[in-house]
Amino acid sequence: MAEYTPKERLARALTGKPVDRMPAISVTQTGTVDQMEACGAFWPEANDDAEKMAALAEAGHTVVGFEAVRVPFDITAEAEFFGCEIKAGTKEQQPSVVGHVVKSVEDIETLKGYNLDHGRIGVVCDAIRILADKYGDELPIMGSMIGPFSLAQHINGDDWFMAIFTDEAFGLALMEFTTEFNVAYARKMVENGADTMVIIDPTASAQLIGAEFYEKFVVPYHKRICDAMHELDVPVVLHICGDTTQGLALMESSDVDAISVDQSVDVATAVGKVEKAVIVGNIDPVNMLWNQTPALIKEQSQKIIDAGVDLLAPGCGIVSKTPTENLQAMIEVAKNHKY
Repeated sequence: MAEYTPKERLARALTGKPVDRMPAISVTQTGTVDQMEACGAFWPEANDDAEKMAALAEAGHTVVGFEAVRVPFDITAEAEFFGCEIKAGTKEQQPSVVGHVVKSVEDIETLKGYNLDHGRIGVVCDAIRILADKYGDELPIMGSMIGPFSLAQHINGDDWFMAIFTDEAFGLALMEFTTEFNVAYARKMVENGADTMVIIDPTASAQLIGAEFYEKFVVPYHKRICDAMHELDVPVVLHICGDTTQGLALMESSDVDAISVDQSVDVATAVGKVEKAVIVGNIDPVNMLWNQTPALIKEQSQKIIDAGVDLLAPGCGIVSKTPTENLQAMIEVAKNHKY
C-alpha cells in the first residue's frame, strides 16, 4: 500500500478509506508544561495570543510527535466571546466559565450581530492561519470548538438543564443561536486553513439528558454543523465526556465522521454500536497518560487497539503536567499499527 502524508492519512482514516498505518493524533487538547518550556509559549498567554497559541500547538508535533496540529487548548473562548465571565487560567490550568449572560429569548437578541474577527475567536482563527501557512501541505490542521449544547449551558448557566425540560421555546431558540454561531465559526476556521473539525460538547450527553431530549436538542444541531463542514469536504469528530455507550447510535445519526469516546467506554462495545463512524480513543488521560510509565501506557494502548479502536488517542483532554515520554509511548504504538 502507498505511504501517505500525515494530512492524507488522517483524512482517509476519518472517512473510512484504507491507509498504510494508524495516524498518531489527539483530537482533544494537546498542550503540556513540557511543551510550553520547550517552545517558550505558556498558558495563559498562549490562550490569548495567536503567535503563542500556534507555537504551543506546533510543539505538539515538534516536541511530542503528534502527526497533526490542533487549536485551541480550552473550551471557554466561545462563552467569553459572548460576554460570559471567565476565571483566568494558569500555566497548569485552563480557564473556566463562572458567569452567564442569557436568561430569556430577549437576552439572545442582544448577542446577535457579532464579528468573528474579534476576541479569542479571532485569535484562534489567526493561529490556524499561522499553522496552515507553515504546515498545511503536510499536517492535518485541526480546528476545535465547544458544541452548541454546551455553549448554550455556558451562556445560560446551570438553569439550562431545567430550561430544556420546562421552556422548550427558549431552549430551541438558544440552540438555534449557538448553532448558527458554531457553523459560522467553523467555516471561518476552515477559511483560515483548518481541514479537520472537532466538536467538544461535554454536557450534550444522552445519559445526562435522556435520549428523547438528546434527539430534540442535540442531533439536528450537530447535523447542521456536519452538513456545513461536509459541503467543504471537512471531516467532523465529536467528543462528549462520560459513558456515552448507550448514546453512540444517536451521536452517529448527526452524520459525524468520527466519535471520540472517553476512558469510561468499552471500545469493543462502542465499535459494535455504530455503523460507520470511526471510533477514536480512549486512553485515560489521568490514571494512565499522566500517572503511569511508558511501558504500561504501551501495554494499555495495544489493548485498546486490539479491542478494535480505529484511532488511538487520549480519552479526553491531556493533563498539562503529562510527561512527554508518556505521550510518545502512545504515539509509538499508534504509528506501529497497520490496519
